[in-house]
Amino acid sequence: DVQLMESGGGSVQAGGSLRLSCTASGFGFGDYGVGWFRQAPGKDREYIVCIDESGDRTYYTDAVKGRFIMSSDESNNKVYLPMNRLNPEDTAIYYCAADVLFIGNACYHRHIEFWGTGTPVPVSS
Repeated sequence: DVQLMESGGGSVQAGGSLRLSCTASGFGFGDYGVGWFRQAPGKDREYIVCIDESGDRTYYTDAVKGRFIMSSDESNNKVYLPMNRLNPEDTAIYYCAADVLFIGNACYHRHIEFWGTGTPVPVSS
């Protein structure tokens, strides 16, 4: 019953913008901390941003600060990731996730690994 689905990915040129969306079913984002991760070709999956379940705090990785801004619409179980000033280093498959929290200096899953199936974002120079 629990499902996350990303959308909005696609090819974009360096300097361009894109907005990703994530829709949850089977549960509400307000029940968990949520976030976005990405996996570049040949690289490990890394966190981009997460927000705690109360929505009080948001944590961004340094690579996207000032360029990506996560927002949420809890009443409609949606999370968004507007991405600005994209560069080739941002090329990756982007995933939304639920039941995540910030520990130390990164976002991690807490108890259950809720993942979307990912949406690709290739950025050309």
